[in-house]
Amino acid sequence: MRTVAVVGASLAGLSAARSLRRQGYDGRLVVIGDETHRPYDRPPLSKEFLAGTLGEADLGLEAEGEDLGAEWLLGTRATGLDRASRALRLADGREVHADGVVIATGAAARTLPGSAGLAGVHTLRTLDDARALRAELARGGRLVVIGGGFVGAEVASTAYTLGLDVTVVEAAPTPLAGPLGETMGAVVSGLHADHGVRLLCGVGVKGLGGEKRVDAVLLEDGRSVPADIVVVGVGARPCVEWLEGSGVALDNGVKCGADGRTSLAGVVAVGDCANWYDPRAGAHRRVEHWTGARERPDAAVTALLAGGAVEPGVPRPPYFWSDQYGVKIQFAGHAAGADSVTVEAGAVDDRDVLAVYRRAGEPVAVLGMNQPRLFTRWRKQLAATS
Repeated sequence: MRTVAVVGASLAGLSAARSLRRQGYDGRLVVIGDETHRPYDRPPLSKEFLAGTLGEADLGLEAEGEDLGAEWLLGTRATGLDRASRALRLADGREVHADGVVIATGAAARTLPGSAGLAGVHTLRTLDDARALRAELARGGRLVVIGGGFVGAEVASTAYTLGLDVTVVEAAPTPLAGPLGETMGAVVSGLHADHGVRLLCGVGVKGLGGEKRVDAVLLEDGRSVPADIVVVGVGARPCVEWLEGSGVALDNGVKCGADGRTSLAGVVAVGDCANWYDPRAGAHRRVEHWTGARERPDAAVTALLAGGAVEPGVPRPPYFWSDQYGVKIQFAGHAAGADSVTVEAGAVDDRDVLAVYRRAGEPVAVLGMNQPRLFTRWRKQLAATS
């Protein structure tokens, strides 16, 4: 291959570029990113950066003096891929012709209908999002977080430490029931009540109040929650619209094999936009976690450079972590399909717990709250037996 283009300049794209060089690719390497920023770390955006304890310079993912010999085309997004010529069309009118393509365009935060143009309403996905939200939180006031998932919970936790009055609204009866199951989802989301943060569950959001600036969140049950700031944390959608008509199969993102290969030869996908096949589950799963974006590009690059001649391995069980109210939360595996959850160490009421999920007696997932050592042991065991 004379030219490889990586579309996406965040962690997954940078990891792919690094892997290409590490695996011996010495041809032309082009990295395309729709943001103007060099690759940066996203997890701190809802925590240390939002709290003001971490600066922008600390977010950089590139090592000092690191040079991948790449052409960086930043501040422009890909708008199309020609399957015949393998040409990438960019929003600024340029075209990049490549022999191999790594799709790493990530995902975009979902917004609340009718919220456009209303001051005080935020999503949190990018550095620019975090800059704007940090400036608002510094003024204090009443914050309503719509969505009790991990990002929403982290924002609520950070805002609590900054002294804001915080309410979390979650449409589901139990927050985090999707990734953690109802039992442990209730345990983890109990951290809100432990710290005096209001949690309203089982009720949807009808709309927002206010003319130019938000002043309330209107609930479907008729209640109105006063708000000076609103953060919408209702998930993300994969950024793959630009691939329509390209021949790359799309299904909840880019549909891939167990090594990131797509339906189009010479094209692989990694990161939040990639819906990889999981041999353990016998199904495709899109994993929106830092560890997947860091690790899986190695397998995808191997497949790309080998032209699919290498048998794909089995990806490690998904792993993610979250820091909320001073508690370190770690999870590995898949809670879906587990028929039991047992507490192996610690106490639920103390939010100091190690829980193992099993299916037919076999471990399929593990959750730790302030149990890093024991969690690490179980995570290794899970990877070895899965």
